[in-house]
Amino acid sequence: MLFTPEEHARIAAAIAEAETRTSGEIFAIVTDEVSKNGAVALGAAATVALIVPLIGVAVGLDPLRLLPFGGGDWHIGGDRFEMLRGISAFVAIQDLLFLAVLALTWFTPLNLWLTPRKMRRERVHAEAMKQFLSKGLHVTAERTGVLLYVSLADHVAEVIADEGIYAKVAPELWGDTIIALVEGIKAGKATDGFVAAIGIAGAVLAEHFPPRAHNPNELPDKLIEL
Repeated sequence: MLFTPEEHARIAAAIAEAETRTSGEIFAIVTDEVSKNGAVALGAAATVALIVPLIGVAVGLDPLRLLPFGGGDWHIGGDRFEMLRGISAFVAIQDLLFLAVLALTWFTPLNLWLTPRKMRRERVHAEAMKQFLSKGLHVTAERTGVLLYVSLADHVAEVIADEGIYAKVAPELWGDTIIALVEGIKAGKATDGFVAAIGIAGAVLAEHFPPRAHNPNELPDKLIEL
């Protein structure tokens, strides 16, 4: 568990308090799952497998001497046979490099480091949208659901607001919400970051969507860990 029961209770209380001032609904999700980009892993492995052996040959390295089955200084065939052995050794080195780098970039944090930030943001946004729909934030009475989504591994925070909100609230107004989340996490006080962000989101909703006479709580007031 990323957050203690007491921290979960603080966040739940912050959501409940914010929703007393609005007809909107606030939902929070956090995940520490490390995203793995297959294209990045394959691209890195292919690049190293293609370039490194060529550099080695260019500086005078003999592929046959780099492999245990290269044959050492023994030459048992003609020029054509030696050429085929050299090509085979070159290809074998490429294969070994490809597999080694592929494993390295898949099973270590190297994959995350090599993934461009734009790609990470796009992946997190897609996951946030999936969670927005799966948790039913798009079926509130006035289409006023707001999702605070944080991917700790990717270092990305997202605020997803339903179409009822976008009709009245400029997307730029959610910037302070994201800043509060990120600053709290960077300071090692993720709970404080969530509480502050929920307060900001609640204030935005209260301004444009005051509570109705009948104001049911349509979504659970809690933080979900994935």
